[in-house]
Amino acid sequence: MTKLFVDIAWESLNHYGEELCGDKVEIVRGDDYVLAVLADGLGSGVKANILSTMTSKIISTMFSGGGTLADVVDTMAETLPVCAERGVAYSTFTIVRVADDGEIYLVEFDNPDLVYFHANKAIRIEREEREMGGKRIFVSRFKGEPGDMLVMFSDGVVHAGVGRLLDLGWLYESVVDFLKENVTPEISPLMLTRKLLSAVNTLYMDQPGDDSTVCSLRLKPSRPATVMVGPPVNKEMDEVVVGKLMHADGLRVVCGGSTSQIVSRVTGRPLDVSIDYENPAIPPTAKIPGIDLVTEGVLTIGKTLDIIRALLEQSDPASLDTYTLNKKDGATLLAKVLLEDSTEIHFLVGRALNPAHQNPGMPVSLGLKLNLIKDLAGVLESEGKHVTVEYF
Repeated sequence: MTKLFVDIAWESLNHYGEELCGDKVEIVRGDDYVLAVLADGLGSGVKANILSTMTSKIISTMFSGGGTLADVVDTMAETLPVCAERGVAYSTFTIVRVADDGEIYLVEFDNPDLVYFHANKAIRIEREEREMGGKRIFVSRFKGEPGDMLVMFSDGVVHAGVGRLLDLGWLYESVVDFLKENVTPEISPLMLTRKLLSAVNTLYMDQPGDDSTVCSLRLKPSRPATVMVGPPVNKEMDEVVVGKLMHADGLRVVCGGSTSQIVSRVTGRPLDVSIDYENPAIPPTAKIPGIDLVTEGVLTIGKTLDIIRALLEQSDPASLDTYTLNKKDGATLLAKVLLEDSTEIHFLVGRALNPAHQNPGMPVSLGLKLNLIKDLAGVLESEGKHVTVEYF
């Protein structure tokens, strides 16, 4: 069976007037599983932030180390401080563990029920109720498949609009209906998360009355991408590097004019350069049979890094559609391959100086290219991608 990859995105809206969020998401990627924990601390502000941070850390650390659910609950009961005002000390939580064979283990305590989509339809999950440490905890085990989407959220999402646009808040059923309308085969966890939070923010009239967090997970078949960037220092290595590219599984990408010429020459396949500029600021793409994407080099990679950073850093729900990956210029296409279409990326980086870059009018250095790849790899790894870089 093909191993599954879990694409995850989460974001939060802070309680209006608070600098710290009372919700916390912790994600751990093991060798054969992914663990996501959403904790919602009691109240808001500093106390809630401490409670949710401790809860998510305890759960993720203990589960990753092989601890049982009973061990986790007992440890939290002994560790979390007691709120002097309310006399209770707890943080609600949702735990999702997805093995690379698709086995899903779900644990829920006092958070809104996780919503599970299979074949783009909301599917009811069988939950087993357990009494542990005086708490009612629900446990589920089921098998996930490629394309499935899991969405968990804190109760701030359900309370959206209370006392403002809606007397009782949005209510859980309305949240589920919203997700049913927006979950499609194409939507990424990041965009689904932002769409839901945008609706929440609107209902709160831009002044959230509770911390609101959404975490979306999409199960995908493992799909690697191999990206060749720049010519090798030693020309005798051209065939070796191109061979690595052509024999790689998954998506194949070539970045750079000289690099694409090398691939064309070694493979004996024609290089067809487009003369159409989708974006005047970004060089046009090209085509080589057997290669999924051919772009210009350093300028396109730099723009790609800008696009990915802008997309990930965009936090204003009102500007939800400012950054999308639907455009057809080389930088956007490369960003889509790296961020959405692939699950792991292997860069084949040539360290030869490009003669074109020695022109005083093209102040691009080898160091800049290597730094761009390093920065790009770092951003992708922060999004849960497995990235390797090989130099030639």
